[in-house]
This record gives sequence, C-alpha cells and structure tokens, in this order.
Amino acid sequence: QVQLVESGGGLVQAGDSLRLSCAASGRTFSSGTMGWFRQAPGKEREFVAAISGSGGRTYYADSVKGRFTISRDNTKNTVYLQMNSLKPEDTAVYYCTAKTGGYYTRPENYGYWGQGTQVTVSS
Repeated sequence: QVQLVESGGGLVQAGDSLRLSCAASGRTFSSGTMGWFRQAPGKEREFVAAISGSGGRTYYADSVKGRFTISRDNTKNTVYLQMNSLKPEDTAVYYCTAKTGGYYTRPENYGYWGQGTQVTVSS
C-alpha cells in the first residue's frame, strides 16, 4: 500500500506562484514514477506532470510546460509541483499519484492517489 498526502493548495491571483507537496509512505518511494493530475469541475482528470524514480526524467503536459516544475526528494519521500505564472484555467483539484504501470499520461496507469488539494486562480 502507498499513502499520498498533498498540501500547498490555495487561492491565488493570476500570475502568482504556488508549490504543492506530496508526502508518500508505504513502499520504496524512490523506485517509482510519481505524477500530478488535475481535475476541474465538469472536466475529465488530466495529466499535468510526472517524474521518474531517480528524478532524472520529467514529463509535462503542453499546457503547463515552461510554467510548472516537478521535482522529488527521495530522502524525504516527497514530490513537489512548483507552479509559476498561474492562470485561471489552472484552477482545479490537484492529485498526487504513484504510477503502477503503462504510459505516464493515462490516469488508469496510476494505482495510488492522494485526496487532492484545491488550487483556485482568480483573474
């Protein structure tokens, strides 16, 4: 089992920054790809970013490339999502997730999910 707990969401204005954190426990954290997804009201859950177990490879959705940065600290079993230049369309619940197989952009390939943290960006 893997437990994931997100923190760091909130209400900000367009152009501001936020850093989300995800504390993981329950399995060998450094061995697995971790990801962030988001879901806005009335929309499907969408891929945001992913990072390999070592942190050497990162992947981003086109909509956040150049603005968001995913990182991890395996000594702290924590994954981060630094979000800069936030836009109102970034408003969503953000989920931390641990990949269990398959292509990294598909939510069905992630077997463990956190409870989510709300990010609201006002214009």
